[in-house]
Amino acid sequence: MRIPDAAPGARILAFGHYQPAGIVTNDDLAKTMDTNDEWIQSRVGIKERRVAGAEESLEDMATQAGGKALAASGLPADEIDLVIVATCTLETQIPNAAAIVAHRLGISSPGAFDVNAACAGFCYALATASAAVRGGAARNVLVIGAEKLSQWVDWTDRSTAVIFADGAGAAVVGPSDVPRIGPVVWGSSGDKSDAIIIDERDTFLRQEGQTVFRWATTTLHPVAKEACERAGVDPADLSAFVPHQANLRIIEAIARKVGAPDAVIARDIVTAGNTSAASVPMALSRMIERGEVRSGGLALLLGFGAGLTYAGQVIEIP
Repeated sequence: MRIPDAAPGARILAFGHYQPAGIVTNDDLAKTMDTNDEWIQSRVGIKERRVAGAEESLEDMATQAGGKALAASGLPADEIDLVIVATCTLETQIPNAAAIVAHRLGISSPGAFDVNAACAGFCYALATASAAVRGGAARNVLVIGAEKLSQWVDWTDRSTAVIFADGAGAAVVGPSDVPRIGPVVWGSSGDKSDAIIIDERDTFLRQEGQTVFRWATTTLHPVAKEACERAGVDPADLSAFVPHQANLRIIEAIARKVGAPDAVIARDIVTAGNTSAASVPMALSRMIERGEVRSGGLALLLGFGAGLTYAGQVIEIP
């Protein structure tokens, strides 16, 4: 038995992202609930967030981000043989988003499936894509994180409405002569699974903010350090640290404990809000677009959220 298409390593060829046009500021929210700009910024660090209109679906946003990543990779659509969409906010569970997005992008007959690890979803999907390339199950993989959280949020609930938003981020993963996507460190804390939850089909997302904050700020920096260690990378050599954009205070607390003095820290949450599985790829894609990070540099990705799930890996920036 042999696996002729296996590759020594995998790499990210390109990123892409998409944000809907609708902007909701803190002042906008203050008109409908007991809050204000200072209160929101002091607690979660958000100034504004993007929200899709009723006519714009999760699949629409995923297609936009995936199309940009595919174009930036230089690969034709027929060279993609696997599509993975990380999401936890589909309107319906069947059909999956991946097959729909692949068809819209002109990708013919790929493997296609969705991953639901909530805010850690993109990192889970990226690890799966890397393993597929290295194992010979796929040659090139389109990985997308996409969320339309606005349809699962009660816009009168201050604990969630000020945080969550919509968007999509994507990456194309292909073979490499040496590993350029490091080993994943992933896990879960199922005993805290009710800290972020949708109770029933017709209810909204709710979360226990303090529980999540304590868990994130005490549990995740060892995961980030282990991802560096498994990749053989000193945190001091990182060019970027891109954690899930959950809360600016969480981001800064983890960054301090990781100890990457020269890394650019993603703070996309300030103007994008918390976009769950979309946040890591979207934040890094925007950093690349703005020229804040260099091609060939090393970035530490860290996703975490509902489940509670987490996953981290070091990648080479395309």
